[in-house]
Amino acid sequence: MYKLFALLFVNPRAVQQPDPNQPKAEGAQMVLLRGEQLGVVTNWPPSLEAALQRWGTISPKAPCLTTMDNNGKPLYVLTYGKLWSRSVKVAYNLLHKLGTKQEPLVRPGDRVALVFPNNDPAAFMTAFYGCLLAEVVPVPIEVPLTRKDAGSQQIGFLLGSCGVTVALTSDACHKGLPKSPTGEIPQFKGWPKVLWFVTESKHLSKPPRDWFPHIKDANQDTAYIEYKTCKDGSVLGVTVMRIAMLTHCQALTQSCSYTEAETIVNVLDFKKDVGLWHAVLTSVMNMMHVISIPYALMKVNPLSWIQKVCQNKAKVACVKSRDMHWALVAHREQRDINLSSLRMLVVADGSNPWSISSCDAFLNVFQTKGLKPEVICPCASSPEALTVALRRPVEEGSDPPGRGVLSMQGLSHGVIRVDSEEKLSVLTLQDVGSVMPGGMMCVVKAEGVPQLCKTDEIGELCVCTVATGTSYYGLAGMTKNTFEVFPVSNTGAPIGEFPFTRTGLLGFIGPAGLIFVAGKMDGLMVVGGRQHNADDIVATALAVEPMKFVYRGRIAVFSITVLHDERIVVVAEQRPDSTEEDSFQWMSRVLQAIDGIHQVGVYCLALVPSNTLPKTPLGGIHLSETKQLFLEGALHPCNVLMCPHTCVTNLPKPRQKQPEIGPASVMVGNLVSGKRIAQASGRDLAQIEDNDQARKFLFLSEVLQWRAQTTPDHVLYTLLNSRGTIASSLTCVQLHKRAEKIAGMLAERAHLQDGDHVALVYPPESFILPTLFFSPPSPGIDLIVAFYGCLYAGCVPITVRPPHPQNIATTLPTVKMIVEVSRSVCVMTTQLICKLLRSKEASAAVDVRTWPPVLDTDDLPKKKPPLLYKPSNPDTLAYMDFSVSTTGMLAGVKMSHTATSAFCRSIKLQCELYPSREVAICLDPYCGLGFVLWCLCSVYSGHQSILIPPAELEVNPALWLSVVSQYKVRDTFCSYSVMELCTKGLGLQTESLKSRGLDLSRVRTCVVVAEERPRIALTQSFSKLFKDLGLHPRAVSTSFGCRVNLAICLQPHRLGKLADQGTSGPDPTTVFVDMRALRHDRVRLVERGSPHSLPLMESGKILPGVRIIIANPETKGPMGESHLGEIWVHSGHNASGYFTVYGDEALQSDHFNSRLSFGDTQTVWARTGYLGFLRRTELTDASGERHDALYVVGALEEAMELRGMRYHPIDIETSVIRTHKSITECAVFTWTNLLVVVVELDGSEHEALDLVPLVTNVVLEEHYLIVGVVVVVDIGVIPINSRGEKQRMHLRDGFLADQLDPIYVAYNM
Repeated sequence: MYKLFALLFVNPRAVQQPDPNQPKAEGAQMVLLRGEQLGVVTNWPPSLEAALQRWGTISPKAPCLTTMDNNGKPLYVLTYGKLWSRSVKVAYNLLHKLGTKQEPLVRPGDRVALVFPNNDPAAFMTAFYGCLLAEVVPVPIEVPLTRKDAGSQQIGFLLGSCGVTVALTSDACHKGLPKSPTGEIPQFKGWPKVLWFVTESKHLSKPPRDWFPHIKDANQDTAYIEYKTCKDGSVLGVTVMRIAMLTHCQALTQSCSYTEAETIVNVLDFKKDVGLWHAVLTSVMNMMHVISIPYALMKVNPLSWIQKVCQNKAKVACVKSRDMHWALVAHREQRDINLSSLRMLVVADGSNPWSISSCDAFLNVFQTKGLKPEVICPCASSPEALTVALRRPVEEGSDPPGRGVLSMQGLSHGVIRVDSEEKLSVLTLQDVGSVMPGGMMCVVKAEGVPQLCKTDEIGELCVCTVATGTSYYGLAGMTKNTFEVFPVSNTGAPIGEFPFTRTGLLGFIGPAGLIFVAGKMDGLMVVGGRQHNADDIVATALAVEPMKFVYRGRIAVFSITVLHDERIVVVAEQRPDSTEEDSFQWMSRVLQAIDGIHQVGVYCLALVPSNTLPKTPLGGIHLSETKQLFLEGALHPCNVLMCPHTCVTNLPKPRQKQPEIGPASVMVGNLVSGKRIAQASGRDLAQIEDNDQARKFLFLSEVLQWRAQTTPDHVLYTLLNSRGTIASSLTCVQLHKRAEKIAGMLAERAHLQDGDHVALVYPPESFILPTLFFSPPSPGIDLIVAFYGCLYAGCVPITVRPPHPQNIATTLPTVKMIVEVSRSVCVMTTQLICKLLRSKEASAAVDVRTWPPVLDTDDLPKKKPPLLYKPSNPDTLAYMDFSVSTTGMLAGVKMSHTATSAFCRSIKLQCELYPSREVAICLDPYCGLGFVLWCLCSVYSGHQSILIPPAELEVNPALWLSVVSQYKVRDTFCSYSVMELCTKGLGLQTESLKSRGLDLSRVRTCVVVAEERPRIALTQSFSKLFKDLGLHPRAVSTSFGCRVNLAICLQPHRLGKLADQGTSGPDPTTVFVDMRALRHDRVRLVERGSPHSLPLMESGKILPGVRIIIANPETKGPMGESHLGEIWVHSGHNASGYFTVYGDEALQSDHFNSRLSFGDTQTVWARTGYLGFLRRTELTDASGERHDALYVVGALEEAMELRGMRYHPIDIETSVIRTHKSITECAVFTWTNLLVVVVELDGSEHEALDLVPLVTNVVLEEHYLIVGVVVVVDIGVIPINSRGEKQRMHLRDGFLADQLDPIYVAYNM
């Protein structure tokens, strides 16, 4: 049996067995690929600064850079002479005008930030070369527009780690930065404190005539730091040495055959990557003229770059495939386009799988306008390795460039398999040229040891050349793994002595040494052991009706880890004019396409309104920020489709029910393993010596008469109103006399006989009808009077919660049902409720003609009854207790006079109640222990009950605690809903309550009356919150009762060790159990904080005269200690059976007269219907015995059977409520084997869809269940009864009848 248990605990990381048919690499080991030698050209400058000096002095008028305004007009021409003189000025000011002579703020080698907007390349170039001349290290970054820019915080961390204290910027940019009211630039989130330094010439001092920058040959000092955003959003700084920068410019010059004074049009970001390398660095080395097109101009006129190529007869243009695509869309308006001057069109993202379609389409359209096919030059680059490969412009008429048509299936296993283009499931790649001059390249396995790949295997490209980055600034470990890689052959031997740099690009080397890139390491997603590239999935999504529905380039694909595997999420911006139908059609087609082409399921597809995804400065999607928003539930999609049923294939196997082991074997097994049988009992009533005068009476009515004679003026009840003042009170004699009058009225007006049933419909508080403006005399007291009046008349009272005047349609039918099912021959109530029962609203809800006679007790007869009824048999009915369970079942139980007296005595002994005590009660008085404490206990024990109707707390949340403080009460009882009201309503008021003198230090016990598992989080937060007001942390405890026995446990333990334990350490009565074991009906204790641990608090001390045993609900055999089973109870105050019209005898005997199938088969037990376990603790009780703690896990009828396991709704609900701050309440139920989760949203409706993925994720992750339906509703839709319990079945009925009026319903596929 225990071995079997161990097997059930397999981790859901169900190890995916490799498919024997999956493709495997079969090629030979690849050989190292070398680029051509880097040609030594005599006039190449020894450093970039030397080049600038040369051109600035010998060709000062030569144009270096032309900038454009947003209308496409040339704004400014920066000549080489101006660039040189201004850079010198910046260098001088940096070194000599910041700080003092003795303590300059910037020294050579220091890092400074360059903060320039994308429309001002001239200012950027000046600042960049100024830094190079000053031997200061520039760190170019984006302009922070707000304090909370996408990724700005991570940039701040980079600046902090680089020790940046100065930020260079332009005048216009400085003016545009956010300012505080005093005009200062605030510190951006995560940024170090920086001094802003404006580089415009007019703000700078002229250098002295004798000052010249020190121009050296390129060396191993750091030239600049380029930032790189990682997959997780963190930002790293890649350091590039001066020699690497120069060598890289030389390699680009050789590859691109750059010559002096050539014109180059640049659309790319000039601060980093291909834009920086070609249009700021290599251009200066070769004295080229750059025409810079700002992003803002491209947005207005996508053809602007083509127009500039035509106007200036530019030889080279640097673009991204996006710019080619935009030009295609806009080219129809343009006639006189001639691109014959172009000898090279550098496509910066040419390694991206979707760039090939842009290149092909662009060529197709513009070939007629003079564009030559060989001009298109895709390149591959990475921040670490700089330019990895670049296709050179070939001679006309030579072989066309290489293409690879590869099987997607093969690629997902990391293997290259050539396929035919007719198929959909192929990826067509274009080559990105060959290895850069002066470099070597190899392909190594992406994970683990950098072993060379086979020729037909995809791996990470690695390069060995001077022209790469050197390190991640300040991160030695990561640097070693990226920049100092020594590839090994399959024998494990290194292939050379020089270190290689990982490029972060996945690909292979094709025929003729051509390099193909299949994706990026950052975009790699491994789902179920197969690799998929985010860019490929974007390309597939775009291919489904591109442009019509979503914007090109506005799709984000990333993976999230849920249940030990990566899950693919696709987020797209939809066009504003799309209809709901459009979007779902598009979504389902995308799902089919991705499934068909990539053979992988999409876990979540979300559509957001246009322009709402976080952007990078050049308009792309900020991927990590988008993912972060998705995971935080802050993306606000307008459409969501989740497909967990199709995606999640690694759920643990459903539990197979094993053939049940016989109860005798279990018992023997327990004995053999030294386990006690799980049974416990409260103190033995027979052995308790107490001077209980009430014991000599068999009936409660006799106790009241005795008290009215012996202590007539002793106050038994005090009812308070919402202001905390006394609404009314009752002494022993007043209660007796008013009860006599009720008995007289029943005899005179209703002509009732012994044993007739009477429904008492009284509100506990002042009850005001919407149309009436006076409140009747203290109805909470009327209920007590009417109850004893019935006993005096020999009738059987049934307390019924009155209908709610604002909600008659749903509350009145329940009243009617209880009156009918209990066979009440008469209804007693107040005048107001009489009117309500006969009102128009009431007749719309029920048939008012079928009410039994309704007696109004506001006006009682003056005369007493001739004789009070004297019952003869204590086993006859005293009263009936009706209650609607959380599953919507109405159950009435019968309480005999014997049971009622035994119950009152048990509570008196447990709580040490006697006439001089005062007890504050804030409970509903209609059923269960709440009714017993409100109506019965004071009469039996003689203590004073201070009654606080819970509804009054909605007006005054501090009422209950104020009363407890004011009356110096030591014992108080409340419900979870009262506790929650106080915790939520008074959370921020503890200081003001303290100043008003609220003091809870006298409270010895505060008991939560409940019929459920203790809500440990609520009791703990309540204790913590009111600790400052003197509430002792151990004062709060819970009770447990159910239909068959209204109170089994009650009162915290005044146990021997508690006194000397102090308040340190966790409460000794809390244990942590493994939630996964509970699903298999087992108890496995774990340490606090263990994964999947669930805290359980014991349910109070077992009442005197109560015995409990844990039994197997199926076999009815006794269970061992710490085993989960059904709680059975044997006690003098068990109810004597159900009262029902249907007369279901089998159920009756099963619930109230059960016997164990083995062991003690004589004792008659009542089955509670609750699962729980007993555990012997280290604590001792007053008699020196070890204390047995009862832990209630949950109701059997509430539990859900899913995948062969037993789930308790509260566990799933607790997980769901934790996922998002806007979820205030949650309820779960099953519907045709589907799990339905209903969440109440406290927030704006556009947050509703954020909750769907979060709810699905958390239930999968923590409970291994797939949510079928997520329903988002308004606050207050989940029905909750007066005990604070969720009515899940009512909710289910409302869902099925489509009555919830939800904000959103998501059906997961």
